Amino acid sequence: MTTPVTTDGTDSTDGAAGNREPLEADHERFRQQCRSWLTDNVVGEYAELAGRGGPADEEFGFDVRVAWEQHLGSEGWIGLGWPTEFGGRGATVAQQVIWAEEYTRALAPARVNHMGEQLLGPTLIAYGTDAQRDRFLPGILDGTERWCQGYSEPNAGSDLAGVQTRAELVDGQWVLNGQKVWTSLAHVSHWSFIVARSVPGSQRSKGLVFLLVPMDQPGVEVRPIVQITGGGEFNETFFTDARTPADMVVGEPGEGWAIAMGLLAFERGISTLAQQVGFARELDDARAIAVSTGRNNDPVMRQRLAAAHTGLELMRWNALRSMSSGVPGPEASISKLLWAGWHRDLGELLMDLTGPASLIADGFPYELTATQRLFLFTRSDTIYGGSDEIQRNIISERVLGLPREPR
Repeated sequence: MTTPVTTDGTDSTDGAAGNREPLEADHERFRQQCRSWLTDNVVGEYAELAGRGGPADEEFGFDVRVAWEQHLGSEGWIGLGWPTEFGGRGATVAQQVIWAEEYTRALAPARVNHMGEQLLGPTLIAYGTDAQRDRFLPGILDGTERWCQGYSEPNAGSDLAGVQTRAELVDGQWVLNGQKVWTSLAHVSHWSFIVARSVPGSQRSKGLVFLLVPMDQPGVEVRPIVQITGGGEFNETFFTDARTPADMVVGEPGEGWAIAMGLLAFERGISTLAQQVGFARELDDARAIAVSTGRNNDPVMRQRLAAAHTGLELMRWNALRSMSSGVPGPEASISKLLWAGWHRDLGELLMDLTGPASLIADGFPYELTATQRLFLFTRSDTIYGGSDEIQRNIISERVLGLPREPR
């Protein structure tokens, strides 16, 4: 296979050889290590972003954030929790939490390769071949290769087992035909990890394959889905005789369901910690709005703020407990169910605290405030990544052992 070259012209197999100084074992010294590095590096155009670029804002300052990602890689701050034998720095869960807290406190730019670092990387470490790890982990670690997720389809959103995209092994290559939807940042990604049906006539979770597919090829068409807010980070992705080499399958052909579920467990696990640090900052914003509008004197609003604080603490402890057991299992769906509802409720709370002004756009024709963007985006939290209904089914059937839902 020809070594791909990234969009900035670098060889994507070059590893991140930057600053690999040992991590401080003492938590407070490690916090100071993180804080000092971020203070010295979140400067200039990186500081000007003021932490923007997260959900519902993912296209903001994208080129600068790509440069920041590569800077993080050169300094050894990508894959912090990966085992050292795979290019990471072997950080403990506590150290990863501290890094996420300090990263958010420093208003560092939002990351551009969550799919690669937090989802695909750990999946390859757990289930991939040595050749796959050697090929793809360095490009994630140095920030030069970005990934998107090819799971949802027009008729199979949260119902991943209903995928109809087909994959056929022909002359040493997998040939893909089908459509994916809601593929976040597919238009700026180099590769996609895709679940497709490889056994003709198979049903549901049987006969699936988990493939790694290059996006820059004639058989892949990406069409942005422009939202009413003006953003277009979501996409439709069409595969028409798209190809990837035979060895780009993770696990065994026909057993892709297990790999797909393993990846989603990682999404529900360690990656939720950094997300919750961002939630804490949003809750701080809610408190500040309550004070500025005088609604902190309203007992109902005070109760809602207190409930939000309690919910966030519960989510944090649940995430820490989940990660203490190694590779996450179906119990990780509890985390998704918790944070999705909490975040949706926070969006509503922010609008209520702002009052009538929350209904007025920030500018013409449709410039939104941060609060408005957050409110609109959180409406989707209980749907994307597996709807609440799907999460409840997983918990009831695979965790509690209750009878399966009738079909």
